Amino acid sequence: MKKLQILGMGCPKCQKLSELTEQAAKKLGIEYEIIKVTDLNDIMKFGVMMTPGLAVDGEVKFSGKVPTLDEIKIMLM
Repeated sequence: MKKLQILGMGCPKCQKLSELTEQAAKKLGIEYEIIKVTDLNDIMKFGVMMTPGLAVDGEVKFSGKVPTLDEIKIMLM
């Protein structure tokens, strides 16, 4: 099971990223758990200075923007 961590404090972009990440995981047919990391100190532990961000199994894949659905699918494979 993949651990998908949404790094952000709940802004509209963070919510959009969460929705797109869930869609991408479902389309790929992978087992996943979405975890929302909203505490600023916890986000900074990932080395992320701009939100939203996405970490897959603890590894940051990007931060500072909302990627497309296709871009997220590539990151999850």
